[in-house]
Amino acid sequence: MIRVLLSVLGHRYSRPLRRTLALMTAAAVVEGLSYALLVPVLRELLGDTPEDAWPWLGAFGAAVAAFAVLRYLGDLSGFRVGTALLRGVYHRLGDHLARLPIGWFGPARVGEVSALAGQGVLQAMSVIAHLLAPFVSAAVTPLTIVAVILACDWRLGLVALAAVPLVAVIQVLTARATAAEDAERAARDREATGRVVEYLRAQPVLRAGGRTTERFGLLDDALRQVRRAARRSTLSTLPGALGLTLTVQAVFTAVLALGAYLALDGDVGAAELLTVLVLAARCADPLLSLAELGGKLRGARGELARLDAVLRTEPLPQAARPVRPAGHGVEFASVTFRRGGRTVFDGLSLSVPQGQRLAVVGPSGAGKTTLLHLLARFHDVDGGAVRVGGADVREIGTPELMAHFAIVFQDVYLFDGTIEENVRLGRPGATGAEVRAAAAAARLDEVVERLPEGWATRVGEGGARLSGGERQRVSIARALLKDAPIVLLDEVTSALDPVGEAAVHAGVERLMAGRTVVMVAHRMRTVQHADRIVFLDSGRVVEDGTHQELLRRGGRYADFWDLSLAPSADG
Repeated sequence: MIRVLLSVLGHRYSRPLRRTLALMTAAAVVEGLSYALLVPVLRELLGDTPEDAWPWLGAFGAAVAAFAVLRYLGDLSGFRVGTALLRGVYHRLGDHLARLPIGWFGPARVGEVSALAGQGVLQAMSVIAHLLAPFVSAAVTPLTIVAVILACDWRLGLVALAAVPLVAVIQVLTARATAAEDAERAARDREATGRVVEYLRAQPVLRAGGRTTERFGLLDDALRQVRRAARRSTLSTLPGALGLTLTVQAVFTAVLALGAYLALDGDVGAAELLTVLVLAARCADPLLSLAELGGKLRGARGELARLDAVLRTEPLPQAARPVRPAGHGVEFASVTFRRGGRTVFDGLSLSVPQGQRLAVVGPSGAGKTTLLHLLARFHDVDGGAVRVGGADVREIGTPELMAHFAIVFQDVYLFDGTIEENVRLGRPGATGAEVRAAAAAARLDEVVERLPEGWATRVGEGGARLSGGERQRVSIARALLKDAPIVLLDEVTSALDPVGEAAVHAGVERLMAGRTVVMVAHRMRTVQHADRIVFLDSGRVVEDGTHQELLRRGGRYADFWDLSLAPSADG
């Protein structure tokens, strides 16, 4: 458990964690040793001079006080270390997720990461703050008590010692028996979390289909599976809990029987026997608590293992000696890229000189958006190279690479903050005047002026309080504020009404001015003024040229252009 925890967090946390563990172990040992003082206390109390027990009672009180101080320090250290570890694991998980390839974040990852980042991390980190001290006490205190019993009478000590391997075997067998069920329960929990997210996102579709009063079958099935997995997981722990209880009771009965026999035979005094029975009874309580603690620790260990697996996922490699691009042109050199068992590009070559605009058109699934993702290094290519300013993007440091790009996607995500805070993400250190200038260029100021709270208007999660066109204006203002030399545009006007499209188009024109641009578009009118247009199909460049050249050829691009004009002609 501790090894996995340190693997998750890194060894810079090893010293405070080991110090906490040492304090908890010392408290458990002192607790066990304090019971050894019951031997002289009871011997004097049951002897001819009970008043002689006072010094021993004082020593017993001092030992209990020492235990209390050590336990307090151990628990306090546990809470502090647990809090530090919680903060550390969230930072490390967030940093790691930000470095993973975009392709890793498939649909199944939503529920997994959501459950892991929420309940999973809290459960795993609660080990230090809430479970470690009771577990150390339940394991170490009984062992210390057994050592005390051995010192009192070796025969009774050996009987008590027999419980140690039996309890260890039961714990190991219980862990093995419940491992599969625990993993199944965790998998069902993650699936159910994903279904809940899916159900929330599917509300517009469900309501449009008139299914507002129906139950969501996929979610219901997932919740039923969670209930069944929880029942099986609980049932799988019963044999271990019953076995532990029977073992502890059987050993205690054996100590009682042997002690009575030795006392009747005169080999053990009444004070010693009474002390051994008190110690044995005190030993039983923490041992019985191991069943509950073991279940919680197994659950936490499972979450730690899953967290460790995510953190072990290889991020995009970083260059040992990053280079700086010598310009702002982009190039795809014999690029091969595969995803999900499908070859998206096979030997694709394409270049955009600095300051020119390239438009990419083609049918859905042709690889247009993937082209932009490879430029921004959301994925690494399987063959060939993607270059920016003559440098392979894999050899450019991530901060340097991203500083070269301003990206505007079709689906704009805004954080639940104010409009100004979302614009400032482009350049956090920008002045107020620079933010206002970028907003004016994107025609975002028109939106701000008609909102009651102006720049302080909160946009809601994902920008839910703004329309699609308004979100796009925020995104364009953010890109303008960043002032990057290369602009990547992905279908930025495809879902807008004519008024919104006109406003966004004006902002896009300002964004593209004087920059290297790669744009993906379905609305053909937005690409006719590009310096160069490529028609992409099945990951291959089918046609390449200017708007007029491609129309004269009468090929695929010309067909697309005619189709884009057809609705207007019919109207």
